[in-house]
Amino acid sequence: MDLFNRVRVGINAVPILSPLTGVGQYTYRLITELQQILPHKPWLFYGTSWDREIRTAAAPGARELNNAIKRMMPHPHLITRFLKQTRFSSGVRRHKVNLYHEPAFLAYRFKGPSIVTIHDLSWVRHPETHPVERLREMNRFMPRVVEHASHIVVDSDFVRQEVMSYYGVPGDRVTTVLLGVGAEFAPLDAARCQPVLDKFGLAYGNYLLTVGTLEPRKNLSTVIAAFARLPDDMRRRLPLVIVGMNGWGMDKFSHGLRHMIERGEVRMLGYVDQAELPALYSGARLFAYPSLYEGFGLPPLEAMACGVPVIASRRASLPEVVGEAGILVEPMDDAGIAGHMRALIEDDALHTRLANAGRVRATAFTWRKFAHETIAVYKKIMSHVD
Repeated sequence: MDLFNRVRVGINAVPILSPLTGVGQYTYRLITELQQILPHKPWLFYGTSWDREIRTAAAPGARELNNAIKRMMPHPHLITRFLKQTRFSSGVRRHKVNLYHEPAFLAYRFKGPSIVTIHDLSWVRHPETHPVERLREMNRFMPRVVEHASHIVVDSDFVRQEVMSYYGVPGDRVTTVLLGVGAEFAPLDAARCQPVLDKFGLAYGNYLLTVGTLEPRKNLSTVIAAFARLPDDMRRRLPLVIVGMNGWGMDKFSHGLRHMIERGEVRMLGYVDQAELPALYSGARLFAYPSLYEGFGLPPLEAMACGVPVIASRRASLPEVVGEAGILVEPMDDAGIAGHMRALIEDDALHTRLANAGRVRATAFTWRKFAHETIAVYKKIMSHVD
């Protein structure tokens, strides 16, 4: 029998229990693809229990227990992690897991071969964009995680170089596996977008869009500053729509938004269900994403797949995603970004050219390809197991 047919993969599935941001999307797509490809469905760890089926909600009482620990105990993060490690280890033994993939940085202790996905080093490169508690946790645990992992998977060549440089990891221990874009992200005409756009009071082709957790690293303050430079009538005709959960550091730019929100020039939709995103992308005139630091950048790829021209930062991994199919900018240059916004609004030929180029480029990124390349890493690691 092929050695790989005996592999019993365990995956930390906690990231899919909350609204799906980048790591949650990665974890969800990894699990759903592996369920279809592997000879045995992976075992999924949900923090307090194990299952082979996908869940989207935490077990009853789990959130209340975590909140109680935070209120009543010193060092709540360490206590919570200890409890989860205990449940993790007992499940590993019970289900005979012999290969562990941690998709969310902070791997649990595991005696067998393990793969850890490091999506970025933002807590190292941009510590000012993280709360103190998160910095403390990452700096405490990540050196050990990197040391003990059999192999590290990263989302881009940019992050691969970051990991090799910062942690001194040799290149043969780090593999780039580019992410994918779901088939649901495709150009939709006005009629198919209308139900979603009506819900949010938007008109097809008559708004600008940005998507991402509302935190300083996403650099939404520069998007807003660039938008504010557009002529008054243009801002009224094409409002800026911001989609994303409230994150850390919102207070730093929320005050400046107030007057444009009151005038209807900026619409903050908050977290939007994943099923509504294709329509929101497809209905936008353009998509702006001048993030300061990204390990990959799913939103610009999703926008390109929907046939929407993209303005993105030329920093970090984003050039690997966008390539020459979008407009790459210095992320703090609000005047330059405003000029590109105006060009994409007024120049139909430029808009069409970039919309087509983005759609073609996006076809090279699929979750099935991502899964097969991840499995190739599994096979490589297992081939060295006695």
